[in-house]
Amino acid sequence: MERTYIIPLRKVKSVPRTKRAPRAIRFIREFLKKHMKSEDIILDSSINEKVWERGIQKIPTKIKIKAIKEEDGTVKAELAE
Repeated sequence: MERTYIIPLRKVKSVPRTKRAPRAIRFIREFLKKHMKSEDIILDSSINEKVWERGIQKIPTKIKIKAIKEEDGTVKAELAE
């Protein structure tokens, strides 16, 4: 099963500035757990680079991700752009 999601990261901006990028990564994992119904999430390094592109304080407002669920229930996510 393959799906493309646009994940809004605006809620993450409400945390302190020095914790935004790590919180955004955790938020992406939680989003994928909820929507793909799997506990095993593997994020590609391109997602991490996109979130951290402008530093810890200035995260993107949204991110487009392609998630692929394997036969064993593992979800592999990568940047869709």
